[in-house]
Amino acid sequence: MKIDIIDIDKPQLVDFQKVGSSSLGYISVAEELPFEIKRVYWTYYAPHEVTRGHHAHKELKQVIFAVSGSIKFELENIAGQKTKFVLDSPDIGLYIPKLYWRTMQFSHNAVLLCLASDLFLEEDYIRDYNSFKRWT
Repeated sequence: MKIDIIDIDKPQLVDFQKVGSSSLGYISVAEELPFEIKRVYWTYYAPHEVTRGHHAHKELKQVIFAVSGSIKFELENIAGQKTKFVLDSPDIGLYIPKLYWRTMQFSHNAVLLCLASDLFLEEDYIRDYNSFKRWT
């Protein structure tokens, strides 16, 4: 099933459509993303009072899901434009292109699943906010 990314340079929610029923359960499928998936990871047991993230990526693109619970995201581009998203359904993904500073807050039972465009590369991370704001 091809997903609909409106603008590959802007973060956006993507509907991965669920198939099934409440009596049997559901399945959602991620195919034909705007990048090849090279890494999949998940984050869980994150304390709900802790804000995570505090970084951007130079090249990495991601689609992130809250497969359980809810996760609040605040994204900011280099120009300072901020956008907030809440993931609270496993059939909705958040597409995050490169060069977006992110912070996130997990609900008590949240599980984050990430489909990433590259392997882990420490040099791809921008971990200092002031460095991010000066990035060109």
